[in-house]
Amino acid sequence: MALPREERERFLAEPHIGALSVDSGSEGRGPLSVPVWYQYQPGANLWVLTGRDSRKAELVAAAGRFTMLVERIQPSVRYVSVEGPVVGTVPATKDDLREVAARYLPADKVAPYVDEAWTAHGEQVVIHMHPEHWLSSDLGSF
Repeated sequence: MALPREERERFLAEPHIGALSVDSGSEGRGPLSVPVWYQYQPGANLWVLTGRDSRKAELVAAAGRFTMLVERIQPSVRYVSVEGPVVGTVPATKDDLREVAARYLPADKVAPYVDEAWTAHGEQVVIHMHPEHWLSSDLGSF
């Protein structure tokens, strides 16, 4: 059963690992699909942080849109997939990295991760997507 708007937005706002998919731009190849951390607040744009020169960033820039799928399998099988246009790409700040890391890591691990990642991962960008098309379901508990 499809989720009502408020429920799918709340679910997307939870800290799931996302699967970002974008057109690979290659004839005879499927989309590039990779796991990512993301940030989302109900009613706002979704954003991901990635390497400025990464294949993912290049493909998203070329396509101008991407899809994000998040799911959980316990206590019930539930997912939300959202697709939409890129509405902005900006250089990432250390605060952006800290915000997204805090969604996924224990509080005592955030600062060490941010310090390491800020220098080790090279230049990063934040890609903002406006959620336009939603697909969701709650398949219940098994």
